[in-house]
This record gives sequence, C-alpha cells and structure tokens, in this order.
Amino acid sequence: MTGFASTSGTLGPSRWSWEIKTVNAKGLDLRLRLPPGFDVIEVEARKRITSHLARGTCYANLTLTRELAQAEVRINQSALTALIQAVESVPTTSSLRPASLDGLLQVRGIVDVIEASDTQEQKAALTTAALTGLDQALEQLILMRSSEGAALHTILAARIEKIAHLTQAAEETPGRTPEAVMARLKQSIEALSSKHGFDEARLYQEALILAAKADIREELDRLKAHVDAARELLAQDQPVGRKLDFLAQEFSREANTLCAKSNDPQLTALGMDLRVEIEQLREQVQNIE
Repeated sequence: MTGFASTSGTLGPSRWSWEIKTVNAKGLDLRLRLPPGFDVIEVEARKRITSHLARGTCYANLTLTRELAQAEVRINQSALTALIQAVESVPTTSSLRPASLDGLLQVRGIVDVIEASDTQEQKAALTTAALTGLDQALEQLILMRSSEGAALHTILAARIEKIAHLTQAAEETPGRTPEAVMARLKQSIEALSSKHGFDEARLYQEALILAAKADIREELDRLKAHVDAARELLAQDQPVGRKLDFLAQEFSREANTLCAKSNDPQLTALGMDLRVEIEQLREQVQNIE
C-alpha cells in the first residue's frame, strides 16, 4: 500500500525531520537512512516501523541540521611567550623582517579552535525527540494507508461477490447434465455419419462417460470454499494481503481447470469471465497489506 508522512522538530540548535514513504511490494522491505551520530537509534527505529507495517517497501529518512554555534578560541599563552622570546633573540638584518603577531599566531600549537559539541545529555534528548517524531510520522502514515485500505476493501468485496455469482451460474448451467452432453454427442455423430442407425444405449453410455470426465463438481465446491475464506479474511482487522494473494492463486487454478474440462460453450464463457474477475482480484490484492 502507498503512503507518505513527514514530521519535524527542533531541540536547541538542532532541527530534525522525518520523511516516510511506502509503495507496494510482496514483502516488507525497510530502507532506513540516518545521519551520522544517530546509528544508536537504528535498531529501535526499525523495531517501531516493523511493528506498524507488514508489507510494502518503506523508505524512512531522518535528516538533521544544526545552527552554527560560536567556536571557543584558546591561545596557549606560555607557548606564545616562549615563541616571542625565541624570536627576539634572533638578530635582524636588512633582509629579515621582524616577526609580527599575526605570523606568530599562525604557528601550530599557539591557537586552538574548539568547536561546540553536544553533551551526552543533549545527545540523549535529541535521539529521544527523533524517536518521538518517528512515532508521529508512523501514525500519519497508518492513517493514510487505512484510508486507501478502506477503498480497496470495497473493491475486493465486489470482486469476490462477482466470483461467487459466476460460480453459482456455472453450477446452474444446463449444459452440464448428462442429457445435454448426450444431445450434443448425438448431434455430432449424426453430422459425421452417413447412417442414422446407431445404438441409443451405447450413445447414452458414452455421454455418461464424457459427462463424468467433464464434471466440475470439485472445482465448483473449491471455488465456493475459497469465496467463503476470502470473505472471512476481509472481515479481519489485521494484515491479510499475503493470504489473499495465495487465495487468488487458488481461485485462478480452479477457474483454469473448469475451462479445461468444459464441453459447453455457455460454461466456457462463464469460466472465462471467472478468470477475468480473478485476475483483477489478484492485481488489487498486490496493493494491500
């Protein structure tokens, strides 16, 4: 199922933001990106995301920006004094200029620039805020996916009812009876034979054999059972996408067998309509969790 959510917040000089996007997939594929320094929350973040999602490809990105903080400048006074004394002891000439202060300050070890950094408490507070923001983003994401799921529920329920209707129509097809098979067989024999004298008893036996070979009672029973199972799955308040995906494959198998066994044009047409509805069901099932 598809969805998108984003949250952001600030804590001190830091600003964090989450973006979470999900697209359709057969399984759960989580792709998590964290900024440097946030590796500590990766396990917990994955745990929270997988507790909400069961299917789909999920892209979860956390970004962090910081306001520029004034760095602390420290001058090593003892080293600078020693350096000045050492320079003063060097005699100057017309080709040697006296040392300047800016030149002395560029000497390594005289000036230290210390960048501002977060304390352990500040880092802990920032990671806690980021995880809280993740929970908020997941709530938004689930709300959006639930809205899509409600729409898909209506579509799937209609598909399943259409499959049930076609299954019942196939069961009531007149061409399935031994008498109908015998009539078609007799008509074929009369058309191919120049003699109209043939054994009616043998014809009836052959019709019974053909009717037995073309019997779709088991396929119809399994289709009805699959319809009941699909209705029960749709009534559940939990992820059922994978189960419905498997059930759709079983629907397709029975419909294909029904078409293969059919020896009646009306039944074949119903079987083809079944296959179309089942294929459309399979396509929609790929989109749900």
